[in-house]
Formats: sequence, structure tokens, C-alpha cells
Amino acid sequence: MSDWIAALYIVAFAFFILGLHMLRGPRTAVRGNQVAATGMAIAVVATLLNDEVGDWILIVLGVAIGTAVGIPAARTVRMTAMPQMVALFNGVGGGAVALISLVEFRDSGGDLALRSLIPILFAAIIGSISFWGSNVAFLKLQETLRRGFRIPKAVNAALALIAVALAVVIAAGSDSQLLFWLILISAGALGVLAVLPIGGADMPVVISTLNAFTGLSAAAAGVALNNTALIVAGMLVGASGSILTKQMADAMNRSIGNVFFGGLGAGGPALAAGTEGGTVRSTSASDVAIQLSYARLVVVVPGYGMAVAQAQRAVADLATELERRGVEVLYGIHPVAGRMPGHMNVLLAEADVPYDKLKEMDDINPEFPRTDVALVIGANDVTNPAARTVPDSPIYGMPILDVDKAGSVIVLKRSMNSGFAGIDNPLFYDEKTSLLFGDAKASVGEVLAEVQAL
Repeated sequence: MSDWIAALYIVAFAFFILGLHMLRGPRTAVRGNQVAATGMAIAVVATLLNDEVGDWILIVLGVAIGTAVGIPAARTVRMTAMPQMVALFNGVGGGAVALISLVEFRDSGGDLALRSLIPILFAAIIGSISFWGSNVAFLKLQETLRRGFRIPKAVNAALALIAVALAVVIAAGSDSQLLFWLILISAGALGVLAVLPIGGADMPVVISTLNAFTGLSAAAAGVALNNTALIVAGMLVGASGSILTKQMADAMNRSIGNVFFGGLGAGGPALAAGTEGGTVRSTSASDVAIQLSYARLVVVVPGYGMAVAQAQRAVADLATELERRGVEVLYGIHPVAGRMPGHMNVLLAEADVPYDKLKEMDDINPEFPRTDVALVIGANDVTNPAARTVPDSPIYGMPILDVDKAGSVIVLKRSMNSGFAGIDNPLFYDEKTSLLFGDAKASVGEVLAEVQAL
């Protein structure tokens, strides 16, 4: 039986790796998810074949509860709430690992070999940080928690030291369950306080980091339990999440430490240089239609506002109509546009936008000087020139999409409210920028109607 279990695990791991590879592009992403899910099902079956499996009734009950919650949630969630769901589900994984660590320590009475005890302590700390940090990220993305939190760095450092010190005491021979509970509490408090000040464009980086934490904690739990499936699956999640986090941080020209301790967007709304007393120029759907119809190159820059309005299908229809008229249409995608990694890519793929038209920041920025019209749909912080010109801006130094270098800029917004980073955008006051106010989906629909009428 042990040979059969090992064989099933190998098949499951092959499915994990193949599924992860297929997630690289939208054409194969759905199939990749299905392949990886099949691998997980095989791994679960292999684990249940083990003679040491406990109470089957509780296992079946747990699977039933997870299925009853997970499937409806995944099927009904709106794309605007997808980042929140990702954060919440990721947190559940970290919380599960923390609970497993607690149960293993309790059942052993603290009498564990160091080769098992150290991974359990590591999993408890990282899993607890991930669980509580992910829940705070969920509340911030849901906008239940507002900006403005200021947490002294010394507090977070003290909580980290407490958790590590308690783990050292237990590893040195203590079997106190109280100390283990204190580890979970101090690590959980660290997760809460580390994420509370963070906002703005940093939130996708935070989600990716916490996702990597969950994977690493699961791998550590797998080492302690001698469970190969947990080790491999956890390392895949931890490694891929860590690579993604590093890539996004590099794209923002910031370090991971600066993301977690800099608190981008932690303060209240602020005016960028050159915006105080400035005026904006509003426009109409008919004027926008004329500009777009007679352009040679139009670059669409999507942001969270497009997701909120669910305007991706209308944007794709407008692009199709412009292309019929000989207008080249491209899409500029900032690495942290939206509220989670790849948010805009998923939305536009949902609207059947050809993937080769989605251009990453480094590819699209050289195109803006020859762009006739840049159509910005709800992308505020990632188009803010203050990142280049205002040294005391919280986003200073962050690479942005160079829409201000286009011949004309049209911004679709509901109001003049600031973006998630809480700062004003001088782009809106530029003399070549026009703002079309209203719901993005309705506004794009009106523009499309005007284009078809020309």
C-alpha cells in the first residue's frame, strides 16, 4: 500500500507542476486550474489510504463543509471582489496550518524530536501571520477598514522577537501549551499590525507575500508530519508566490521591507505638486468618440474603476469597433493595477480581448509618445506623474504608465475622489487631459454608440 501511495503522490505532483505551467497564459489557465485540482484530488485520495488516518466521520464532515462553502463562493463572486476572496481563502490555508501545528504539539505533549518540533514552530508562526494578515487584507480590500493606521516599527519588531523567543524556549525543552498559544497570539498580532498600515498599490504585493507565507508554512507542516504532498504543494505555492512578490516589488522600484514598513497610502488624502487650485476639463461622449475614431493608435489603460463598473466587455466592444475603422488599439497593463496580481489580465481575458494586445508596462511605455489617445479607465495611482516629480509623495519612485506622454489623455472617472493611495493626480489637471465623468460601463457604451453613428 505504501508503494501505491507513493505512486499516487508522484502523479499528483506531476499534475501540480503541469497545472502551474498552464497558468502562464489565459488560453490554458482554465485547463491548468482543472489539471491542478485533479492533482489535489489524487493527493487527497492517496493521503486517505494511509493506515494512520483518524476519524473518517470528521474527515467527511470537513470535506462536506469545505465544499458547501467553497463552490458557491467561487461561482458567485464578482470579479471586483476576487481580490478579497483570494485574500480570504489564502488566510484559511494559513489558519489551517497553524491549527495543525497546535494539535500536533498538544497531542505529543511537547515530546517531539527537533526535526519535527522546529518545522511545527515555524509553521505555527508563519501560518498565524498569514491567517490574521490575510483577514486584515480582506477587510481593507472590502474597505471596511480605512486608511490612516500608523503602527510603530518597534511594535512589530517586538512581536516578532517575542514569537521567536517563545519558539526557542519550546525547542529548548519546554512542553508548555501556554507558550505555544502565546506564539500563535504574538504571531497573529504581528500579522494584523503589519498589514494594517498598508494600502494603495502595495496591496497586490501584500496578497502575494501572504500567499507565499501560507505555502511555506504548509511545506513546514509537511516536513513535521512526514507528508510528501504537503511538502511539494507548499513549496510550489511558496516558491511561485515569492517569485511573483519579488517581480512586483521590482516593478514598483521598492523592496519587500519597504512595502511592509513603508505603509504606502497609510496617510490621508494629499495634493500632489501643481494640483492645488488647478482646474479639470470635462468632455462629452461625442467628443471622445471623434478623438478615438480619427486616431491612429489608442492605448487603453484599465484600472480598478473598470472592474467596479464591470466595463471590460463594453471596452472590448469599443476596441473592436475602432479596429474596424483602422485604429490600432493596445492595452497598457501596470503590474499592480487593480487589487491583486493579474487582476486586469483576468478581466480582459474574460471579455475575450486577444492576449497579444495586452502590453506590460515596459513594453507599452515606449509606445506612448506615438499614441494619439490614451484612454484611462479608473487607473489612478499607476498613472500618477507625482511618482516621477514629487519627492515627498508616498508613491515617489514607483514606475508608472507614461500616459502623460500621449498626444491626448481621456480619463473615465465617477468623481474627483483620489485613488486607493489617497493622493491627488496632477494628470487630471494637465491641459491635454479631458475627464468623462460617470459610470465607466455606461460611459463606454455612450462613446461606442457615438462612434457607430459617425
